Amino acid sequence: MIDNRKKVVDHNDLNLIKRLCDRKFGIGSDGLILIEDNREYDFEMVYFNPDGTQSLCGNGSRCAVRFANSLGIIKNSTNFLTIEGPLDAQINGINIRLKMPDVNGVSTTKNQDLFINTGSPHYIRFVEDVKAIDVYHAGREIRNSPEFMPGGTNVNFIQLKKPDHISVRTYERGVENETLSCGTGVTASALAVGLKMKNGEIHIKTPGGDLSVQFEQVEKGIFRNIFLIGPAEKVFEGTIDK
Repeated sequence: MIDNRKKVVDHNDLNLIKRLCDRKFGIGSDGLILIEDNREYDFEMVYFNPDGTQSLCGNGSRCAVRFANSLGIIKNSTNFLTIEGPLDAQINGINIRLKMPDVNGVSTTKNQDLFINTGSPHYIRFVEDVKAIDVYHAGREIRNSPEFMPGGTNVNFIQLKKPDHISVRTYERGVENETLSCGTGVTASALAVGLKMKNGEIHIKTPGGDLSVQFEQVEKGIFRNIFLIGPAEKVFEGTIDK
């Protein structure tokens, strides 16, 4: 995450962005977030995947809110700009409560799995034992299937623990590997489970930690007031020569 209000990183310098995200020759990350000034909003979050592509990042948005707070840009609530438009968020102690984009439909894939766009496209497959899944190979095959080209899709594997508790593992396009936690992915996964509910809260366990998603289903597959909730904590800071 970089305070880019002084434009130290050029959006067009994709080689720099890729190098910063590289785990062997850079800092190493699943994405790069730039915090920038915006005249109409508290700030703008610009997110890049490690391959230089852009998308909405749910957990990244929560982290951006925490970072903007630490920079003194915002206090305990904010309206900020993302690639998918403006989002609202509140800071409640360690937790960030992020209002996600509305979801206007859930579709069924040719394999009878689910597909939901939560600002990023997500393929949903329910499994008996999520720990037994080869997420890299199974996810990569689905991500690159002709059904979802040319852009591809993120892929989520869900194990239902209780009616409102699930475990999720995600293969992320752009990262091209499993990530420890994907905010738009757990949101899509929660809504897939919530198709039988009018209003609900789903608790999600990922390899990277625990999150929850609240929502209202106004019609079958039409969701409003979707909130992604979870902690965002500073780990370290440093400098790197460009």
